[in-house]
Amino acid sequence: MSEEPVGLQQWVDTLGAHLGTDYQIDEESMHILLDLARDAAHEIVRPAAPLTAFLVGVAVGRGQSLGSAAARATELAQSLGEAADA
Repeated sequence: MSEEPVGLQQWVDTLGAHLGTDYQIDEESMHILLDLARDAAHEIVRPAAPLTAFLVGVAVGRGQSLGSAAARATELAQSLGEAADA
C-alpha cells in the first residue's frame, strides 16, 4: 500500500492508461459522473451507482455524448425515484 493517497484525477488518468483507453476524464466530465452516481444511489439504491456509470460508459462508447447519456440516466432515475415515493 502506498504511503501517500492517490488523488482522484491521478487515479482516473492512471487507470485509463492501464486499461488502454484514450478517453480523458476532465474536471467537467468528472463532475457529471460523480453527480450521476450520486443521483442513482439516492434515487434507486446504492449499488445502482457503479452500474449506472458503467451503462452510461457503454452508451458513450457507442457514440452518445457523456452529457446526454448522463442526463437521460439521471432523468430516468429521478422519475423512478419520484414514482416510488408516491
